[in-house]
Amino acid sequence: MQDTAFPPSSPADHQAFADWIRLEGTEGVGVRGARKLLAAFGSPAAIFRAGQAALAAHVPAAQAAALCAPSPPALTERIARTLDWLAAPGHHLLTLDDADYPAALRHIPDPPLLLHINGQRERLGEPMIAVVGSRNASAQGRANAEGFAEALSHAGLCVVSGMALGIDTAAHEGALRGPGSTIAVIGTGADRVYPARNRALAHRIAEGGCIVSEYPLGTPPAAGNFPRRNRIISGMAAGVLVVEAAAQSGSLITAQMAAEQGREVFALPGSIHSALAKGCHQLIREGAQLVETVDEVLAALRCSPLARAAAPPPAAGHDRLLAALGHDPVEPDALLGRIGADAGRLAGELLALELAGLLERLPDGRVQRVVRARAAGPC
Repeated sequence: MQDTAFPPSSPADHQAFADWIRLEGTEGVGVRGARKLLAAFGSPAAIFRAGQAALAAHVPAAQAAALCAPSPPALTERIARTLDWLAAPGHHLLTLDDADYPAALRHIPDPPLLLHINGQRERLGEPMIAVVGSRNASAQGRANAEGFAEALSHAGLCVVSGMALGIDTAAHEGALRGPGSTIAVIGTGADRVYPARNRALAHRIAEGGCIVSEYPLGTPPAAGNFPRRNRIISGMAAGVLVVEAAAQSGSLITAQMAAEQGREVFALPGSIHSALAKGCHQLIREGAQLVETVDEVLAALRCSPLARAAAPPPAAGHDRLLAALGHDPVEPDALLGRIGADAGRLAGELLALELAGLLERLPDGRVQRVVRARAAGPC
């Protein structure tokens, strides 16, 4: 599937992108310095027009001087390489001020200035949940991740993970079988695949979902990149589900970041004899929600302002769907025939109604309309 929703970038776009890359890539400035300058001057172009004295009023003199100096050859090459990459279908660059930049991510303490996107960028506007866990997962852990991710995708949520082996891979595989699809946040450049054995999976994710990276094109895998990218995984999502994790698992970093960002944190329990359950049990002791079913996750997200904000608004045609629901439990497949929608659109509308408290999912998979008196609930 090629991304046809967004036209090719113009020369004006190229100049704007070049300014953003130059700002992000100027040595010593960093995200904090760049945000301070953006708050003062409004745009990268205005920053580069301001002059060293004006810049030095907001950042150290060395940074101001670096911003006013000609770009070094490596940064110039990076700009050219990125603009060439953007010419290919499905390749996008989102800047912090772009309307399509994920709203939840923009409000974390240190959001990336740039996001390189390979695939369907519109996925970034959908309600998301992260599913993460151990690279050295058990067979049961992989099955749990795949099953939960598929069910969450069918519920209309886009599943975010890190494309690592083990739980991440299983989560992406499961999510791709549902209309919610999946987003992979990676710790390399968007033009690289790591680990190499996930090359075919990466292609499928780019076709039906998207791959996201804050790192410059060509960035190789490095140990420090992966913990840092975890803040993006949690920052884009309304909640993080940890399926299986050892006591020192990197997934605990993602869960910790999620808690600090005000996201919901869920954990699947496991055997007290399993080392791969220790991390989940630790999270539960520290306040994560113990969940055993997808319905428990969805019920918690129904009370989440982040999930409600990201979900498609039910007001756009929900009267027709509510009328089709009636007041008796109904199979989602039966609704398809009643309203004439495709499965993906129906899943999104059902999720919007559920997050708005207008619909509930029954244990047997059917859905039922909820009257307003019950919709108030504990939220």
